[in-house]
Amino acid sequence: MADRRFFERSGPFKLGELASLADAEPAPGCDTDLIVHDTGSLESATGNEISFLENRKYLAAFENSQAGACVISTKDAERAPAGMNLLFSSNPYRSFALITRHFYPEKPVLGGRHASASIADTATVSATAEISAGVVIDDDAVIGDEVHLGANVYIGPGVHIGDGTRVGACASLEYCEVGRNCNFHPGVRIGTRGFGVAMDPRGHVELPQIGRVIIGNDVEIGANTTVDRGMGPDTVIGDGTKIDNLVQIGHNVEIGKNCIFAAQSGIAGSTKLGDFVICAAKVGVIGHLTVGSGARIAGMSGVVKDVAPGETVAGIPAGPHREWLRKQAYLENVAKRRGK
Repeated sequence: MADRRFFERSGPFKLGELASLADAEPAPGCDTDLIVHDTGSLESATGNEISFLENRKYLAAFENSQAGACVISTKDAERAPAGMNLLFSSNPYRSFALITRHFYPEKPVLGGRHASASIADTATVSATAEISAGVVIDDDAVIGDEVHLGANVYIGPGVHIGDGTRVGACASLEYCEVGRNCNFHPGVRIGTRGFGVAMDPRGHVELPQIGRVIIGNDVEIGANTTVDRGMGPDTVIGDGTKIDNLVQIGHNVEIGKNCIFAAQSGIAGSTKLGDFVICAAKVGVIGHLTVGSGARIAGMSGVVKDVAPGETVAGIPAGPHREWLRKQAYLENVAKRRGK
């Protein structure tokens, strides 16, 4: 159960209502009138709570769970404990996420301006926006309806922020246009100077970065992630892309729709990524490459050449995943033989 000091719970809800909103189908004999009070893990959930099973590593926990209801795939139904109400889903994790969001919706934006906020006379700020303590909004910035700006956020000159976007404490947004319903976590840095340096023995010369950052709708950017503005072309992040904490997006990078970037990954300048690209944790991609739509890059990989659409790559330098697995197996066998 979530700590009530930090999270406000809605409900309770009937199981049938949860099934409907989660795109799940009640199993035969399921009690859709069951009153569900909360979500929980397989190990901790009680008879009036709902859980889920997606990773079959947790089958033992599922078989011993006391949860009153559980979201699962049909293939695991026979492993369910007696009396458990089942909801069948083709994607249990997604269904459980929708249910959890129903129990724990984001706090509404209440509107209003804290007395300590500093807002330029030429800025346009919606009356329904919520401006917290210490916020600075510079000249000609535009803040849309129901935008939330956390404490000590800085919004630079001319920045546009679309309706429903939330910006966490101490973030800074400059040289950018942001779409609707984005979620930027604390400490995000958008529009910082791209790393463009003309190296020379007489002394390095910084190249002015005169582009912007263009961010689509429904984009999430994690805590302390940085997105550099373009050198002349813009840095672009497509609709629905989700970026974890401590990620670096270089100047002129173009990212398609619904991409995923896990923590500590970095994309160097002028690389182009298609839609639905997945970069696992600590991935590094050098500059001026093309990563095709649907490509997947395994954790801690170093990408030094183009990746074809739909390809899965791994290793340093990154290559086809199956080849990497074969190389790892070969090296382990060699090490075992030499160790005898």
